[in-house]
Amino acid sequence: MIDQLIAPVSKIVNKFVKDKDLQAKLDHELNTLFHEANLAQVKVNLKEAEHKSLFVSGWRPFLGWSLSCLFIYGIAVRDILDMIFKANGLEIQLVEFDIGTLTPILTGMLGLAGMRSYEKTKNVHAK
Repeated sequence: MIDQLIAPVSKIVNKFVKDKDLQAKLDHELNTLFHEANLAQVKVNLKEAEHKSLFVSGWRPFLGWSLSCLFIYGIAVRDILDMIFKANGLEIQLVEFDIGTLTPILTGMLGLAGMRSYEKTKNVHAK
């Protein structure tokens, strides 16, 4: 993922800097900066996860479960309940929301989890 972020910036740098040695040095510094930023975020995540307060350590799982429940409600449960209510002659209006607003957030969370699993399979997580 970092390569996808660094590559466009490197192309811009390489467009304006013609000296190959300087390009290599700037690319290395850019990689180092991204790596340090990622390490800093990992440290923050670890501190949050170790915290005793559920409001600090539990917000990510809460968000994941909430989004998952809303997503499942929006694509399956709502329609099933609506069908049951109509079959029994009940006129109950169920809450409807735009599932398109949840999808990017949920897929982002799942994508990050997927990348972590990919790292584990490639044994990159140990480095």
